[in-house]
Amino acid sequence: MLNRITKKPVLIMSVIILILSIALLGCSNDSVENEGTTGEDGNVITFAWPRDIGELNPHMYNPSQLFSTSMVYEPLVSYGDGGELKPHLAESWDISADGKEYVFHLRQDVKFSDGTSFNAEIVKKNFDAILNNVDLHSWLGFISKIAQTEVVDEHTFKLTLTEPYYPTIQELAVVRPVRFLGEAGFPEDGDTSKGVEKPVGTGPWVLEEYKVDEYAIFTRNENYWGEVPSVEQIKVKVVPDAETRVLAFEKGDLDLLYGEGVISIDSFNQLESTGSYETSISEPVATRQLVMNTNKEQLSDERVRQALHYGFNKEALVEGVTSGLEEKADYILPTNLPYTSEVAATKVDYDVEKAVQLLDEAGWKLPKGKTVREKDGQPLEIELMYNSAESIQKTMAETLQSEWAGLGVKLNIVGVELTTQVERFKANEFEMNFFSNYGAPYDPHTFVNVVATEGFGFNEAISAYPNKEEILNQIAQVTKTTDETERQQLYTEILGSLQEQGAIVPISYIKKIAIYQKDVSDFTFPANRDEHPFTGISVK
Repeated sequence: MLNRITKKPVLIMSVIILILSIALLGCSNDSVENEGTTGEDGNVITFAWPRDIGELNPHMYNPSQLFSTSMVYEPLVSYGDGGELKPHLAESWDISADGKEYVFHLRQDVKFSDGTSFNAEIVKKNFDAILNNVDLHSWLGFISKIAQTEVVDEHTFKLTLTEPYYPTIQELAVVRPVRFLGEAGFPEDGDTSKGVEKPVGTGPWVLEEYKVDEYAIFTRNENYWGEVPSVEQIKVKVVPDAETRVLAFEKGDLDLLYGEGVISIDSFNQLESTGSYETSISEPVATRQLVMNTNKEQLSDERVRQALHYGFNKEALVEGVTSGLEEKADYILPTNLPYTSEVAATKVDYDVEKAVQLLDEAGWKLPKGKTVREKDGQPLEIELMYNSAESIQKTMAETLQSEWAGLGVKLNIVGVELTTQVERFKANEFEMNFFSNYGAPYDPHTFVNVVATEGFGFNEAISAYPNKEEILNQIAQVTKTTDETERQQLYTEILGSLQEQGAIVPISYIKKIAIYQKDVSDFTFPANRDEHPFTGISVK
């Protein structure tokens, strides 16, 4: 029997390697005088992005940018505040008692931007195009579990899985690959992995004009089925260099700067201090973490890991390095994500005496006349790897090096390129490393699944946990349960145990920033980390 569900806070669990597409740092000094010919006057928002928007293929990944993809293409289900799943192109859905069958009741008033109808046939065609390249999309957990796609009638679509997988609905809310391309966008052979004919979606925006690596102009979809945007056009200027973006904004060529890392913290604070602009800072979107590899002898003892956590002033570090744009993190995932608010892990406050006591108890003693602790003739010396292009990681590493030296711990810090950092982490070739989780709509499911999967860094890093197998079993169980209470309990235990044993140290909560001209109003941050920010925005 099917139970009708229209709104339900559900989360995904997926095997995923994401080098986040929202990394925004650029490196050149290109001019921002690149202009389109459309809509020189009128109700327009102009903002800068570090790279080209890409071909806007909803079924593929880079170089297509997440924010622009979400402007044109829409999901069956959208992700709201607190993880609430809300009807979108599907006005409701039914889930069978065994968790294997999903029946979606589609909106009947939806047209693609070219005037063609959105219906169950085009939903199936999109799903089948994705499934024809299943290996490309296997990071999304439910994709590999799809047994059948079926058109029940014109406005009813059925998805059947091989096994129960509760995060299915949540995974349908991500920006790619399950968003819907109109018939005219499909190549003749239907294989969208090779590209699309043109970006035809049901979304509130239509790509009007585009010049590669210079600009893109989106015009509002006047026939949009939902609330039509108040802004007529969104102009995206491609400006790779952060300093150039700031200068263009100060000059008035840009209405909005938005995202993570779009400008430096110093630049944001300087612009804010003038009082000439409006600013917004989002709720936490992710946690900046320090991962300690328990396979390494110096970090195999929980007391050492806990001592290091007690042994630095987290609040002062975060305030000093980020000037208040991030906040001290007490938990390994932000508590505004579903299933995270009940985690009962101990909050660790700065306590040098406690840190010294734990190190002594673990047998790491400070010999007279020396500055580094030793045990069995071996020094307490640890290497911390950081992304050399990430100034926040570098400064935090230097601060930890200084603070831990006072405990008798020698911290060697090593800056590497991002690709090297990722490769070494996955290969378990590290002692300490910086990491951040994926945020909404991916976590906590994605984070715990990455912890459980061999070859991603975490699974090996927690090898010294005496209850490692129990944690892995709980993670395997949480995706299959159809009981909400049981699911909450499992997440509470998993996240609490991971943090309590000290291999994953929360440092700060990462946030998005927005700064905009005084005539821009009604700006809000989307609940989905990857969505565009233009819903409801207006110009006075």
